[in-house]
Amino acid sequence: MNLDPRPNYQHLCASADCGCGMTRRDLLRLGALTSASVVAPLLSAGDARAQAFKGDDQPVRIGYLPITDATPLLVAHQRRLFEAEGLRTEAPRLFRSWAQLVEAFIAGQVNVVHLLSPTTLWVRYGSKFPARVVAWNHVNGSALTVANDIQSVAQLEGKTVAIPFWYSIHNIVLQQLLRQHGLTAVNRPRGEALKPGQVNLVVLPPAEMVSALAARSVAGFIVAEPFNAAAENLKVGHVLRFVGDVWKNHACCLVTLAERDLVERPEWAQRVTNALVKAQLWTRNNQLETAKLLSNTGEGKYTPHALPVLSKVLAATDYSEYEKAGIVKNKGWNQRRIDFQPYPYPSYTEQLVRSLRETTVEGDTRFLQALDPSFVARDLVDDRFVRQALQSVGGLPAFGLSADFTRREMLGA
Repeated sequence: MNLDPRPNYQHLCASADCGCGMTRRDLLRLGALTSASVVAPLLSAGDARAQAFKGDDQPVRIGYLPITDATPLLVAHQRRLFEAEGLRTEAPRLFRSWAQLVEAFIAGQVNVVHLLSPTTLWVRYGSKFPARVVAWNHVNGSALTVANDIQSVAQLEGKTVAIPFWYSIHNIVLQQLLRQHGLTAVNRPRGEALKPGQVNLVVLPPAEMVSALAARSVAGFIVAEPFNAAAENLKVGHVLRFVGDVWKNHACCLVTLAERDLVERPEWAQRVTNALVKAQLWTRNNQLETAKLLSNTGEGKYTPHALPVLSKVLAATDYSEYEKAGIVKNKGWNQRRIDFQPYPYPSYTEQLVRSLRETTVEGDTRFLQALDPSFVARDLVDDRFVRQALQSVGGLPAFGLSADFTRREMLGA
């Protein structure tokens, strides 16, 4: 099994005609990690690595995808917020797909990652790897982008839409929208005819989605920014819906650590969380500076994206235009295109479990049926560290939120 965390820019599918993108190979690789024969050596290797570091001597090893979801991790690294907490860091490692990032995290090659919120459920309860969510990484920041000749969700009937991962908020929200329009999500090989009312879903790495839309191999994609903004700037597609306009201020990606690090080095985990909370607060108040920091001309060159594309997302100067155009349906929600706040509301985790049960995903999903939403909100998420980190920056009001650590989930049409 290949555990090399370096980005692999070759297509991983064995057949160019399979129509599945990276899905089946990734599922096989990740599925293999659920077996005791594979997980045990990885855990043993991780235990040995843990013995090599004492307390806070373990360096911060960030794993990320080149999307705006990774912003707090990269801002904290570039602005040396980890070092300000007394931690050492290694250069962040860029991965091309979610499967590669998950694999490297389970293998212990990276120890601070942003994972898609549904993926954290699969990692802890599907693969049985003891991972814990310590904070949210960001809210909103995704959209459904379609070809220029498509003006409604109903027009996706009989077409193919790309998602970044089966266990993603993108898959959940897309299927919610399809159901509202009487459509059914399926996964069919390329060339196989669809029945009336069906929409074919394929998994593609985010970096391949814009070119796939331009080539008309997909009719649309739903993914994190800045790929939606890139498609707009290139005029190969347009935003049909923002994911945050369907689920208000949803958490797309979550800061995830190995449970072993929370137990064996809680002070290390606290300092990591402190840095990320401060990075999120800085980002909210320095949007254009953040875009420059992440761009391909920034000092760290963390992403391949140009400044105009990142500014379109992070500076959010154009969001009102979407409201005027009717693309934003829930105008009273008053959201940013992407926003940042770290507290992991239990109500979101509970709704996430319920929503994922209604969503079609590939692979063995029996573990989902055994999950109790309220139990998962307590067991998957450890909010001790983020609560303490928030105290040092003025609490949730510093992020424009109520101080009582509760909210009501709002899902719209």
